[in-house]
Amino acid sequence: MGRQDGSNRDVSDSSVDDSTATILHIDLDAFFASVELLDRPELVHRPVIVAGNSARSVVTAANYPARKFGVRSAIPLSQALRLCPHAVVLEPHREKYLQYSLEVMAIFDDVTPLVERIGIDEAFLDVSGARSLLGSPAEIARMIRARVFTETRLTCSVGAAAYKFVAKMASGRAKPDGVLVVPAENTLAFLHPLPVSQLWGVGATTGEALVSRGVRTIGDLAALPLATLQKIVGEASGAKLSALAHGIDPRVVTVINDEKSVGHEVTFEVDITDADVLRRELLRQADAVAVRLRRGGFVGRTVVLKLRYSNFTTITRSRTLSEPTDLGRRIFEEVRSIYDTLGAHDRVRLIGVRVEHLEPTGGQRLSLWDDDDHWREAERTIDGVAEKFGRAFLRPASLLGPSTNRVQRGEVGDARRRARGDG
Repeated sequence: MGRQDGSNRDVSDSSVDDSTATILHIDLDAFFASVELLDRPELVHRPVIVAGNSARSVVTAANYPARKFGVRSAIPLSQALRLCPHAVVLEPHREKYLQYSLEVMAIFDDVTPLVERIGIDEAFLDVSGARSLLGSPAEIARMIRARVFTETRLTCSVGAAAYKFVAKMASGRAKPDGVLVVPAENTLAFLHPLPVSQLWGVGATTGEALVSRGVRTIGDLAALPLATLQKIVGEASGAKLSALAHGIDPRVVTVINDEKSVGHEVTFEVDITDADVLRRELLRQADAVAVRLRRGGFVGRTVVLKLRYSNFTTITRSRTLSEPTDLGRRIFEEVRSIYDTLGAHDRVRLIGVRVEHLEPTGGQRLSLWDDDDHWREAERTIDGVAEKFGRAFLRPASLLGPSTNRVQRGEVGDARRRARGDG
């Protein structure tokens, strides 16, 4: 999608005809960094990097002033600080991101039932059915942005178009804090001057292959014979990219309610051999996963342990439960049993807990005699206290011992979320 530092920002004026642009792509601006800056408003105009405080840390997110120096997510923190030595580094807080995401998605749900969540901070909306009540697509976009800012103090960018991929490209061009409307009749005029690297589905390798053959813009790609394009990128990719370059995208906004998994994992700053430390970390992660399951209204049937050793060998082991659960104690007991069954361990670099095969809590059928009933009551009580005082106020006693330095990474949902960066 090209540079994401706001230097190519393009927004629409109020006179544009938006009657055919009924698909919105809404993306929160530099979401993780923006959430952190809510508590540090004095840093808003300074370069800010969100990353763990560790020599092994990678950049979780960067605000737009930092991006202008070439800082981006997933690069080593050490590299980011070489690019921007005066940047301020803030620790990530995953629970905050989840909470703000829920608030923003609830705003989207108020506008239309046709919301397709594609990440913790972005979604497609089909607003064709909302026009009679809420106004034109551009008016709806402005209303949503105003509500998001009023209710969360976060900004978002909106692309409005007749096609999903064009709406997504438009929201990227509108960043930060803008709206770009692309009417159906202007689709090709919008697409064709753009660099071919900005076409949805063109990665670094494909982009280099195309540019090396003189295909520099999306218009160049559209003019290329299909057979020639398929020789460069393959039959399936060629057909898809050719269709997109001609503004053809039959996909509709699809409501997806089924999360695939919820998990946490950490990379330790120093490789760990102490089994008690590792079991305490499993308990902490199991509790965090359970909280997120309950907040999301899910229970899960399969518990997964992930281990990465000092030599980077990675193993995963899973166990399917007789009854689905959203309880930290049950998740911990299962994942600890998996860990103990594996026997002797080498030095551990990373450890993670994940719950898969999720289903809505409403579909859970409890046994007549529920062995977890006392734990269920206790964890629900903790949830209630946490709502008032914060989750750090209450936690398992075994977690009150010495902490181990770690770089934390939460996995929210399925691979759709893990495959994308912060916008």
